[in-house]
Amino acid sequence: MKGLLSEFKDFINRGNVIDLAVAVLIGAAFGAVITSFTENIFGGLLGAIGGQPSLGDLTFTIGEGVIRYGAFIDSIISFLIVAVVIFAVVKGLSAMQNLRRKEEAEEEDEATEIDVLRDILAELRKDA
Repeated sequence: MKGLLSEFKDFINRGNVIDLAVAVLIGAAFGAVITSFTENIFGGLLGAIGGQPSLGDLTFTIGEGVIRYGAFIDSIISFLIVAVVIFAVVKGLSAMQNLRRKEEAEEEDEATEIDVLRDILAELRKDA
């Protein structure tokens, strides 16, 4: 039992588990913000334009069944907003990583040039 607790403690202390937990919590909060935006702002704007107070209220009836297609449209809009934001974040992070790699490569090139110059200076001192 003690070994299992020790393994669990090691598992929890890994950085990626904590990062994952934080990402899940932020993702849930972000989902709530997007849902609120879709329902309260975007839906309101569409309601002002189209005459409906909310997309969620859009329905049609087939026999006894009520099809709530407005709620489905709200979900699609929320998904698209989240997808665009995630795309923008991933694109930005990728650009930052590429810039960092380029800077690191330039630093390595500079270090190599300095090493070459030191070698040349050492050779010149030997010949003198």
